Amino acid sequence: MEINITHFFNTAAPMDYSASVAEIGADAGPATWAAACDDSPANMLLDDDAKREAFKEHIRGFGAWSDEEIAAWTEVELNALFMQLIAGDMREADIGPESTADDWIAYEERAHAGQCSGNIFRATDGEVYYSLEG
Repeated sequence: MEINITHFFNTAAPMDYSASVAEIGADAGPATWAAACDDSPANMLLDDDAKREAFKEHIRGFGAWSDEEIAAWTEVELNALFMQLIAGDMREADIGPESTADDWIAYEERAHAGQCSGNIFRATDGEVYYSLEG
């Protein structure tokens, strides 16, 4: 499934949702999680059951959470995790709303070379999507 993330991509401050201890201190994990949970209702990307189930299936492949843990998350928490995943991918790929056509090409080349996640893509109409296929 591909989820349109254009508004979030263009307006979010990715470091609010994905930052390291070296960047923001020892509470980086709890701080970014709290920010994602606080902002999740205003950025509801997983806005229907099909998207939520596709995301759950996607993250099951990470092996980080049990089926019980995943099932226990609220819609806000599930969406917050998605926001963190997008933000981390944006930061890793060094892409954002200011990215030029050349930046997108360079990102795609790095993704194809396995140097960063390639889950984010820009469609021909300029909309930005996150693919849950990989």
